[in-house]
Amino acid sequence: MSNDLAALLLALATENAELRQQLATAQDMLMETAIDAGHLHARIEAVRDERDAWREEAEMLRAQSARRA
Repeated sequence: MSNDLAALLLALATENAELRQQLATAQDMLMETAIDAGHLHARIEAVRDERDAWREEAEMLRAQSARRA
């Protein structure tokens, strides 16, 4: 094997290793983002549920007030 070919193979192997590391880092970041998105979605659902409960209570109080008037 010539020195040029060995150097080329070494360069390709090094680049491959670097790209694999970058891919692993990107996958980790993607997983963290997906987890954060899941938490955010759960918070949004909780806020919506609370909003709906407040609306129902407000409607109930309005109806009670209208019956008294």
